Amino acid sequence: METPDAIVYVVDDEQAILDGLTMLLRTAGLSLKTFTSAELFLEEYTSAHPGCLLVDVRMPGMSGLQLQKELAQRHIDLPVIFMTGHGDIAMAVQAMRAGAFDFIEKPFRDDVLLDRLSRALEIGTEKWRNQRIREDFLKRLEELTPREREIMDLVAQGNLNRIVGEQLGISEKTVKNHRAAVMEKLEVNSLAELVRNLILVGQD
Repeated sequence: METPDAIVYVVDDEQAILDGLTMLLRTAGLSLKTFTSAELFLEEYTSAHPGCLLVDVRMPGMSGLQLQKELAQRHIDLPVIFMTGHGDIAMAVQAMRAGAFDFIEKPFRDDVLLDRLSRALEIGTEKWRNQRIREDFLKRLEELTPREREIMDLVAQGNLNRIVGEQLGISEKTVKNHRAAVMEKLEVNSLAELVRNLILVGQD
């Protein structure tokens, strides 16, 4: 699976901060998109690219914390780093308890921010890839016949072909044929890969 470039989504109501972050991130070779409000980010965001979110905790309109809650409701799983000012530590702790990846206090050192963004992008890319694997695998699961699904479930539980045949009242050769069809349709090369993907989509 080819993974597109990861993007840092930056949300802050102060244009000067956005300009400074744009210069810093581009100099570091990172791709980014900036937004002056949480509402604008939600309007334009798509899941076409992996990435992470760098957002100010206090903003007019929808705050950073409210945006975090909205992302959870929309099942958008981006690592979130909050930028916090003086006196916002309690809010930052609340954000971390709600699943934020990290928070960084203003004014922050460039190297500290870039290090945290690098780690967040790694996690965001992994989340993005896993989501695509889940979506693709679920689509392929729908292509299985009821008998193939039955055999897949029994094989994934560790049963030998002979045992599967005995349980379903069919020959071991028939089980082998169905099993081969399952592996081909699901595009997996081993039982371990099959089980791993079933766990990933929550159907273990």
